[in-house]
Amino acid sequence: MKLFPYAHATHPQWRMAAALVLAQLRAQMALPAYAATPSLGLLYITDHYATQAQAILDHLSAELPEITDWSGTVGVGIAANNVEYFDEPALAVMLCDLSPDQYRVFSGVAPLPASGSEPSGFVAHTALLHADPGAHDLGELVAEVADRTQSGYVFGGLVGSRSASVQFAASSAGHLRGQGAVGGVFSGGISGVAFGPEVELISRVTQGAQPIDRERTITAVEGNLVLELDGEPALDVLLRELGVSLAQPQQAMERLRRTLVGLTLPQHLLADAPAQRHARGQFGPEVMVRHIIGLDPARHGVAVAEHPPLGARLAFCERHMQAARADLIRVCSEIREELEPETLGMGSSMVAADPEPVAARHIVGALYVSCSGRGGLHFGAPSAELQIVRRALGDVPLVGFFAGGEIAHQQLYGYTGVLTVFTAPAV
Repeated sequence: MKLFPYAHATHPQWRMAAALVLAQLRAQMALPAYAATPSLGLLYITDHYATQAQAILDHLSAELPEITDWSGTVGVGIAANNVEYFDEPALAVMLCDLSPDQYRVFSGVAPLPASGSEPSGFVAHTALLHADPGAHDLGELVAEVADRTQSGYVFGGLVGSRSASVQFAASSAGHLRGQGAVGGVFSGGISGVAFGPEVELISRVTQGAQPIDRERTITAVEGNLVLELDGEPALDVLLRELGVSLAQPQQAMERLRRTLVGLTLPQHLLADAPAQRHARGQFGPEVMVRHIIGLDPARHGVAVAEHPPLGARLAFCERHMQAARADLIRVCSEIREELEPETLGMGSSMVAADPEPVAARHIVGALYVSCSGRGGLHFGAPSAELQIVRRALGDVPLVGFFAGGEIAHQQLYGYTGVLTVFTAPAV
C-alpha cells in the first residue's frame, strides 16, 4: 500500500480552491511513492463552502472519475498536515489507497448492514463516522453503528457548521431502492465509511481538559442534576474546590464559566485509571468532558450536559493548554511506538536463539478530528495543534476537521482530539 495522495487549499471562490487541490493531487499521484489509482476520497470543507457542497462534490467527482466513493463533512475549521484553516473558506481531500472490497460508504439511504450480512461477504471491522449533532438519540445511533462492526470501535466527529450541516456520502454501490436520486450530499443522521479487517489502523483519543481535584462517585442524581458526590452535596463540593462563594456572585460566575465536568460511566471504569490519571494529571480516554449548565442552590445540585447514572465518577476540570499539548504529544508517541519494530521474547528470561521479528509498519495516511473549541489559538498560535502532530508523526498525509463533538470508543466526547492513522508494512 502506497501513500495516500492529499491536498488542501483556501480561496474565497471554491472553484479556485478546488483547482489548487486537484493540481496537488495529480502531481502526487504521478510520484512513485504515492498511490496512482485510489478509489476512496475523504472530503472536508469549512462552513464557508457549506452551501456549495453539492457543486464541490460534483466537480471533484467529474475531475477524478477514478474515485468511485466519497465521504466527509463540514467543520468550522479543517485540518491538514502542519496547518489548520479556521474560520476561512477552505477544503481538504485525501485519496485512500484501499481495496474496494475492504470498505463501504454508508448513509441514511444506504445504511451499514450488520457485520458479515452483506451478500458480498464484506465484514465491517471499524468505521469512520460523520454525524449531525441535532440527530435524535445520537448516542444510540453511534452505538448502533458500532454494534454492526466486528471490533465495536468507531471514530470520527459531529458536523461543525454555522450554516448548512452537510455530510458527503457517495458510494459506487448505490443506495436503497425507492430513495430516489441522491447526489451524495446529506443533512441529518449519520454517515461514514466502514473498513474491513485488512485495513490496519491505530486510533487514539487525546484530552484537552485537566482535573482540578480528585474524582468522586455520584451518589444522588435526578436526570442531569447531580445532587451528591461521595454523599456530600454536589454544589458544596464544587464551590469548595473552586474556592468561590455564591455570596460573591460575580467572582463565582467568572470561575464557574471556565469549569467543566469529566464523567466516567460505570461500564467504563478501569481499576487502575485513577492512579494513572493522578500520576500524569490528565484524563484518560474513558472520561467524557461535559459543560456545567446550571446550579440549584435550593437543592445544592449541579446540572450538567449529560444524564449520568448513579455510580458514575465525576471530576471537576478546566481546559488547560499545557495539559492538552502534553497529552497530544503522548498519544502521538504511543502511535509511533506501535509502529516501531520489536523482537518477540526480548523481555523474557528465555529468549529464543532466533526470535521472530515483528514487522515494522509505516503511516500511509492519517485523519485528525479535533474539537472546534481546541482550534485557533488554544494551543498558543495558529496551526500549533497540527504542528505538534507533524513533529511527532513526521511528514505524512493528513486531513481532518474541527468538529462539534468527537466520536471514539462508541462515546461522544468534547474538547478532545481523535487521531487515527492508516498503516501498511514497511518496505
